[in-house]
Amino acid sequence: MPTLDHAALSAFVEKTWAEEITPTLIDYIRIPNKSPMFEPDWEKLGHMEQAVQMFADWAREKIKALPGTKLDILRAPGRTPLIVIDSPGKIAGDTVLLYGHLDKQPEMTGWAPGKGPWIPVLEGDKLYGRGGADDGYALFGALTALLALEKQGVARARAVVIIEASEESGSPDLPHYMGLLAKKIGAVGLVVCLDSGCGDYDRLWLTTSLRGLVGGTLRIDVLEEGVHSGDASGVVPSSFRILRMLLDRLDDVATGEVKPAAFKAKIPDDRRKQAAIAADALGDAVFSKFPFVKGMAPAGSDRAELILNRTWRPALSITGFGGAPEPEKAGNVLRPFTTARISMRLAPTADADAASAELKRILETDPPYGAKVSFTPEQPGSGWNAPPTDDWLMNALNAASSAAWGKPAAMMGEGGSIPFMGMLGKVFPKAQFAITGVLGPNSNAHGPNEFLHLPTGRRVTETVAYALDAHARQKGGAPKTGGGFFSLFKPR
Repeated sequence: MPTLDHAALSAFVEKTWAEEITPTLIDYIRIPNKSPMFEPDWEKLGHMEQAVQMFADWAREKIKALPGTKLDILRAPGRTPLIVIDSPGKIAGDTVLLYGHLDKQPEMTGWAPGKGPWIPVLEGDKLYGRGGADDGYALFGALTALLALEKQGVARARAVVIIEASEESGSPDLPHYMGLLAKKIGAVGLVVCLDSGCGDYDRLWLTTSLRGLVGGTLRIDVLEEGVHSGDASGVVPSSFRILRMLLDRLDDVATGEVKPAAFKAKIPDDRRKQAAIAADALGDAVFSKFPFVKGMAPAGSDRAELILNRTWRPALSITGFGGAPEPEKAGNVLRPFTTARISMRLAPTADADAASAELKRILETDPPYGAKVSFTPEQPGSGWNAPPTDDWLMNALNAASSAAWGKPAAMMGEGGSIPFMGMLGKVFPKAQFAITGVLGPNSNAHGPNEFLHLPTGRRVTETVAYALDAHARQKGGAPKTGGGFFSLFKPR
């Protein structure tokens, strides 16, 4: 069985990124294919379909070099499409599942002059614009890794690439498709996800956990219409003050500590130890990566505890407000209502469905002054805690990091959510997980000035090749018989 040649791998990956992937991502960034939560008319507008076809067209050309590989776009009424690529391997055993998504977060304000969510800007090693890093590069990285192995004659197991289009909305469409695909995919021995973050750009970072997410829209009504504040204030409780009272049920205003037990979980000892190691590796970058205003300090001074705050402890954010005019247009009026978008990050092992129900109960029960309070929840997103990493995979990932970055890999939880990981953990309980990504310091996913660090994208692509090679080798290199599962689908 041929040995993976890193020099050849690196040269192939760099050439492919420079000549094909980066130009394609530049075109992709121009497409405003916002996730359905942020664009209810996504299907009518056609932006998502444009992105899906762009990805599929690129992939169809590439899979010609992968014998037997087939691509399908799965569709269902009212649901975003799902790209599925089935690439048979030469090694017997279970399948490698590679995951990414192509839908995007909304615009957000605050982009630097000359930059914007749909304006691709290439500055040195950084490609600015929405979606390149989160998570447009994933399909290109996964397929390039497969092509690199094929070019070197390195045998691997069957690989299935799944690219969804509703991840930024909590992956509401994915369970439907996974219900159709799970048995057809069969046993999965390794899951590779390229939608996570990295602590810095100096080594490979492996994600050990992801927080869950619940939230929704809270509305507080106190009047049928606005009235003069000089007449009503002191008599009519402000809807904003009632909002403050309700939020006080959720967290401690002085410390930010979330109060209800439904959102919490015990932090495992191994995750505490990994946080301490990551804190030593990152130093002040644990907090200095954020664009604090001058004079602003982080929530604490213990770097390991800050990492645990971000990865294992629940946290409340208010991500939007309604019911109020712009300050320059505001009169002396006691407003009739206030709405707020609630976002609650959960401990990785907390029950998201139970937490969502508890959030609604807490906010709607016994409203202050008898105000009209309603909470409309969003789709809950479960967190995820990785199973122990087998030696064969850890050794391969350390080798990849040392070869591509010059340093061994590091491990840390991530504060964001990838609902698919929790789903996969249940569907494929015996699988190993290699979760990584390119979202490092200042890359600012979901915010203004989001960028993809191109060298990290290339090195992560190399890492995928190492993981696929290691998975095949630990299976003993036995030849595979039989085909993929696409014979079960009709062409679309």
